[in-house]
Amino acid sequence: MIYRDRPLPSEHPVLLVLLLAALATLAGCGGNSPAPVENRRAGEPGDAARAVSKPERYTVKRGDTLYSIAWRFGLDYREVARLNRIGLPYTIYPGQTLRLSGEVAPPAPPSTASARRPAARTAQPSAAKPSTPDPAPLPDAAVTAWRWPTNGKVIRGFSGTLHKGIDIDGKSGDPVIATAAGKVVYAGSGIVGYGRLLIIKHNQQYLSAYGHNSALLVEEGAAVRAGQKIAEKGSSATNAVKLHFEIRRNGKPVDPLSLLPAR
Repeated sequence: MIYRDRPLPSEHPVLLVLLLAALATLAGCGGNSPAPVENRRAGEPGDAARAVSKPERYTVKRGDTLYSIAWRFGLDYREVARLNRIGLPYTIYPGQTLRLSGEVAPPAPPSTASARRPAARTAQPSAAKPSTPDPAPLPDAAVTAWRWPTNGKVIRGFSGTLHKGIDIDGKSGDPVIATAAGKVVYAGSGIVGYGRLLIIKHNQQYLSAYGHNSALLVEEGAAVRAGQKIAEKGSSATNAVKLHFEIRRNGKPVDPLSLLPAR
């Protein structure tokens, strides 16, 4: 005769559920399947993934220009100049602190010592990049015939808050041309997400930008003609050959397709 002081698992529903759960957990641990990995796509210039919050102040780094700083934070370069009492030709220096918001910076009060005697001439620190005076500004109505900056298919369009320009495909080395006449106000790779980048000032309102180039063919300060070859298409800071092209009006991005001629 068999005596049982305790019920078997099959006779106790709670114990049975716990036993089955433990067996399932052990079976899962014994497998070799890896944990799922989320596949994230890297952000493009202007994407929320690349969004940079605007600080109250910014310390100038070597290679910066007033235009590139304003571009990075989505500001009008004239407003940055006004806030910091910087006049033409907008020369800035590494280590200089710029205000990006708020009221116009007050002039620095003279020290007691300097008030008693004429200020001695001192050498200026080397500029972030040599700056040349702006040419006579084009009238705002002068840019009436925008040109396509390169041949190729538009593979990504403008979406305002997420993608502040258009992407045009092609082959490495394809020519990139100036979409209108103007002055090169930035040439470098210091703005994250754009690779080798050119920014051209066309007049007081409009600037255009050309990113991901394999080579830059014009220098900062150069005057360029509409249609002039300024760069070669590449894949810098991205995973495919393409030109990222933007137009900004008073510091705000506009859809390039609304200005470029129909093909």
